[in-house]
Amino acid sequence: MDQQVKDLITNEINDNEICLFMKGTPEAPQCGFSMAVANILKVLEVKFKGVNVLESQNLREGIKEYSEWPTIPQLYVKKEFVGGCDIVKEMFENGELKNLLDQKSISYKK
Repeated sequence: MDQQVKDLITNEINDNEICLFMKGTPEAPQCGFSMAVANILKVLEVKFKGVNVLESQNLREGIKEYSEWPTIPQLYVKKEFVGGCDIVKEMFENGELKNLLDQKSISYKK
């Protein structure tokens, strides 16, 4: 991954408490997995930044290398990599996601 892509990823993660690297945008997801994670964040009413990896092949491949995670979407909360769709869905269902938001002092709809 080139330095420009690495810097872009690092800046997005550092500048946004909750950052979702996804296919499409939160308003118009381009895959079901990205839509599922975006919808969970919307249900919790947390402010998050959606980064569309479809805008750049370098970004799309770079985020996988950056996180050492093979799939998209990828969720970061206060610079911590949380996981992809299956992990986020499971965490939402068992309450772990709310616990994580509490630990990171991020407000959400209770």
